[in-house]
Formats: sequence, C-alpha cells, structure tokens
Amino acid sequence: MVAVLLSGCATNLMDGIWGDDSSSSATASSSAALAPDMVTAQENAAVAKLYNEALADLNDGSLKSSLKQFGEVERQYPYSSYATQAILMQSYISYKLGKWDDAINAANRYITLHPGGKDVGYAYYLAAVCNYDQIGNTRHDQSATKKALEALEEVAQRFPGTPYAQDAEKKVMVARDHLAGKEMEVGRYYYRQGAYLAGINRFKTVITDYRNTNQTAEALYRLTEGYMALGVVSEAQTAAAVLGTNFPQSDWYRDAYRLVSADGVAPEANSESWISKAFDAVNPL
Repeated sequence: MVAVLLSGCATNLMDGIWGDDSSSSATASSSAALAPDMVTAQENAAVAKLYNEALADLNDGSLKSSLKQFGEVERQYPYSSYATQAILMQSYISYKLGKWDDAINAANRYITLHPGGKDVGYAYYLAAVCNYDQIGNTRHDQSATKKALEALEEVAQRFPGTPYAQDAEKKVMVARDHLAGKEMEVGRYYYRQGAYLAGINRFKTVITDYRNTNQTAEALYRLTEGYMALGVVSEAQTAAAVLGTNFPQSDWYRDAYRLVSADGVAPEANSESWISKAFDAVNPL
C-alpha cells in the first residue's frame, strides 16, 4: 500500500513543488510589498515545505511526527492540493499506527470532500481494510467482520478492475468464511445442548448465505446429523446426497453416508427440499 499511496503524493506533487521553489524565493526577496500572485506563491512554498517535512518524517519512520505534520498541512492550508493529499496521508499513517477509527474518519473525510478525487478508490479501500484488520477469531463478536464485508464489497463494486477491487475480492472471501465459521460454532454449541432445531437454523444460514466458503461441507454434514436426530430422514438423505455431489472426496461425506446408511437408507436428494433448491440456484444444470 505504501507504494500505491506514495507514488501519487510523493512523485507528482514533488515535481510541482521543486519546479516552483526557486522562482518564488527569488521574487519574494526582491520586494517588501507582495502582489497577490506573489503572496500565493509564498503560501505555496510554505505548504510545500511543510508537506515535504511530513513526508520526510514518514520515510524516516517517524510516524507520529509525520501524522502531526500532515494534520498541520490540512489545518493551515485547507484549500490547497496538498491538504487534499494530506487527508489521505493521515488516514494511511493512522492505519499504520493501529488507530483504526482515526484512519476510517480521515478516509471518510476525503470521500466526503473529494468524491471525484483521483485517489477516492484508495480511500474506500483503506477504510475497508481498517475494518478487515480488526477481524478476530470466530469466538469474538463479528460486527467488525460484517462492516469489513460490506465495505470490501463496495470497493469491489465501485472500482472493478483496479488493484483495490482485486484485493478486496480476496478479503471478501476471508470475511465470509469468518462469518460462516461463527455460525458453525454456534450451531455446534446448540447440538451439544441437544437443541437440534436451533443448530439446524445456524447451519442453514451457512448454506443459504455463505455457501461458497470452507464451511459448506461440514454444514451439510451437520444438517444430516441434525435431521437424523430429529427423525426427518428425507432431509437428512438430501443433505447427505448434496454433500456427496459437491464434495465427493470429503471425509464429511463419508461420515454422512455412514450416518444415513445406519438407518437403512441411502443418500438421496429430494428436489423439493430447501437444500436442493439452494444448490440448484447456483448450479441450474
């Protein structure tokens, strides 16, 4: 991300800065009373100096000092092009410091003030990654995961074909797997308590909402297990059959096959079952 961000702010802006520096300094020293355009030139030199000091601190690893300096760029020169880039730099540095809320707020400020800005895709992406990096294990609350998923999906939809969208799509898969994993964990807990219907509802969510995740095979097995426990043999057969069709080499399928066979039946899909329809919606052929 550093390369993506700094290539825009360090190279293009630095070229413009050094192109104006010498002429504005010479003009300023030749007169005590400055014309309006000369005042602007002096202000440009001042904000350029402040911005470059902030950038130097960043490159030296002095993140806190750099963050403060970029904040001053925005505060002192809010209408300059440097201020626009300084907002993104504050977001990026806050992210590096683990200040998630500050990073998200700065990214959102850029989006609000510059919705058509050339780096708006990066702002959306950075806000999404801040949520993504807060995803914990499945035993913790998944509110950050849900926020990350929504934000990442928005990046993928808004900026297709960009590096941001490509990385966002990969992270979407991880976020969805986390959410599915949480449903699996709760479903297993219900089964241990003998609350099979409550557990089935959790595994059903995995199939209907998070089907294309690493949790799908086990979810189908757990449905087989739960329906057999409740005596709903037809649904158990269907779950096992769908598991065998989609994951024929899975240990989960072998276990499901043995489970239904122990009751004297074999895996057989009922086309009217919600399980069959859920998979037919994806694979109509």
